[in-house]
Amino acid sequence: MAETKIKPKLSSASQEVLKRRYLLRDDNGKVIERPEELFERVARHVAGSEKNYPKGPGFRKMALKFYDMMVNFDFLPNSPTLMNSGRELGQLSACFVLPIKDSMGGIFETIKNTALIHQSGGGTGFSFANLREYGARVKSTSGVASGPISFMTAFNAATETVKQGGTRRGANMGMLRVDHPDILSFITCKEDNGAMNNFNISVSLTRKFMNALEKDKDYDLRSPLDGKKKGTLNSREVFDLIVKQAWRNGEPGIVFIDRMNRDNPTPKIGEVESTNPCGEQPLLPYESCNLGSINLSNFVSDSQIDWDRLRDIIRSAVRFLDDVIDVNKYPLKEIADMTKGNRKVGLGVMGFADMLVQLGIPYNSSEAVETAEEVMKFIQTEGGQMSEELAKERGVFPNWKDSIYKEEGRKIRNATVTTIAPTGSISMIADASSGVEPLFAVSFIKNVMDKDELVMINPVFLRIAKKQGFHSEELMKKIAQKGTLHGIKEVPEEIRRVFVVAHDVSPVWHIKIQAAFQKYTDNAVSKTVNFPHSATEKDVAEVYELAYKLGCKGVTIYRDGSREEQVLNIGKVNKKETQKAEGPNNGTIRQRAKVTYGRTMQVMTGCGKLFVTINEDRDGKPFELFSVMGKAGGCAASQAEAISRMVSISLRSGIDPKIIIKHLKNITCHRPFGFGSERVNSCSDAIAQALESFMSPPTLGIVKDDKKVAGDVVEIEIQEEIPFEEQKPVKEGYIGGICRECGGPIEYEGGCMVCRSCGYSECG
Repeated sequence: MAETKIKPKLSSASQEVLKRRYLLRDDNGKVIERPEELFERVARHVAGSEKNYPKGPGFRKMALKFYDMMVNFDFLPNSPTLMNSGRELGQLSACFVLPIKDSMGGIFETIKNTALIHQSGGGTGFSFANLREYGARVKSTSGVASGPISFMTAFNAATETVKQGGTRRGANMGMLRVDHPDILSFITCKEDNGAMNNFNISVSLTRKFMNALEKDKDYDLRSPLDGKKKGTLNSREVFDLIVKQAWRNGEPGIVFIDRMNRDNPTPKIGEVESTNPCGEQPLLPYESCNLGSINLSNFVSDSQIDWDRLRDIIRSAVRFLDDVIDVNKYPLKEIADMTKGNRKVGLGVMGFADMLVQLGIPYNSSEAVETAEEVMKFIQTEGGQMSEELAKERGVFPNWKDSIYKEEGRKIRNATVTTIAPTGSISMIADASSGVEPLFAVSFIKNVMDKDELVMINPVFLRIAKKQGFHSEELMKKIAQKGTLHGIKEVPEEIRRVFVVAHDVSPVWHIKIQAAFQKYTDNAVSKTVNFPHSATEKDVAEVYELAYKLGCKGVTIYRDGSREEQVLNIGKVNKKETQKAEGPNNGTIRQRAKVTYGRTMQVMTGCGKLFVTINEDRDGKPFELFSVMGKAGGCAASQAEAISRMVSISLRSGIDPKIIIKHLKNITCHRPFGFGSERVNSCSDAIAQALESFMSPPTLGIVKDDKKVAGDVVEIEIQEEIPFEEQKPVKEGYIGGICRECGGPIEYEGGCMVCRSCGYSECG
């Protein structure tokens, strides 16, 4: 391959991701592989399958083709294929589904198999619907069953102890049918944000349930033990509980299980019960799938889609993924048999948002929906035709005789061809937008070592800015701080219209784009529907119902900041307000009265809600300050309390509040929240903003109740209430927490957490 050894053009971010997660290392942890060597390793290993098919183009030709399309970032496979090709582990699949038998032996056999899969770099999906409900009789012990939720805890604990081959962390999908007797406990099992931390959960909604919901009727619960009726629930009440929990912290998601089984190509082989962790790949028990994504941003020339070049890459990508099935080392024989029996592949896309901006199309527009349908229809048609050609060259998949394709008279190599997966790390390698998501940001600030700040700019926007002459370092920093182009007058209006980011897109448009891709996707579409923090439960319900109406197979929603939200315990706050402040009394610090008056303000920070209580003296001046993190405990909470004590001492000592504000304001930590004037840089910045608001209310928000009564808590929201229907930029930003690998901020998109600093991703 020496004559075609093209070196990849890598940004600093791409290099960092490859170095941290993909390139080979020696026994001392030193990187011993260059990026081009990685792609050659993968190309050679996967193309090795071509040697088994004498009618094909051959090993050498396809190894060169595979290398070229990866090194140019036209196509990249899922992370395990990049990591493990040509290595001893050799496990190349991203997603698996394992069955769970209703017996102690069966349950712990699945836990063992889960550990093996996670160790090899894969993620697992399960349906717990076959486990008998809590309280059901157990004949062997004359006892009662503990129910599926208790065993989910065991799966979660096992996952916590397993490191995925040193490169990926275990991820699970847990699903339960809506007609299972324990469904209410399942819906609320992640009410505590720290519970089931290695699980995404989804409720399998049946057609019967959706019909009952439409008529607001009750529906039956059935025991998995014998299928007998075990009571009824009101469909609307159950649906509202799902909505409430999703509104609170994004889980559970919903899956339309009958719709997935309607499209099951091999119903005689098995029934779809679960999906992989991010929800885009419905699989039969013991089935796995190999995924890969075409970078759509590479297929626009002179504001037109290059259909011929796209066709060529589609054909090569389908061949690549079919070859992966042959060279893969499967963690279990049952998985090898089922995977090779159906030969499912999942070809998807990344860079869709980048493609749109190059075409001059806003993401939140009917034209974007039409483009999504046109592009995905082309990929599905061309991919299906390539699979038919492979069937002539290599034969149909072994279970073809029991498939819908035999009934149709269509000979095809792969039971499924297309899947829209989240592209976490691989989209960072390719410098492309993730999956079919909108742009996260046009520009953002990345914190690097020694507290340096690096302004990261969308490459398409950077090219346009330079070409049209409005580029400057000062402007890029301004955009990075604001997070959106709205209100940036230096950028031409037609550019601002096109470069919409995730927080500019209403939930309805998220669903419309998802439905457009789903229309021409064999499997399913992984997509996060983003909501502003101000969204209501009714807003979430409307999107769920719209998703069902438009033909989606599942929905994952996320309301900004909700993962960190906890209910405020008023009693604890009031108790803090009446405690005597500790500190030395040397005659210069004023003593507090037994009763003081003030108000409590809520400020959203990157660590969660911070409730800042400021009380005043008889002259109406701030006298003391207390703060409580909505998320109990932790370093952030202790720091906020320490800052509050020092502020209180300073206020009682007569220091001007303006001086305190000056010294605390704009201190920045690694978990900022929000954009522009609404940005909260840290907990100390939040306290400064609250104190500043107290000095001149209500400049930072809306006072909902201005009565001042001893002990009252008056809430001030530090964001504007934005109606769900309005197409306005959302003023909140969400940072999902701290990256476990580099300590940087992580974001929630495509159904998983992603760190743009080091490339860590739950989903690859």
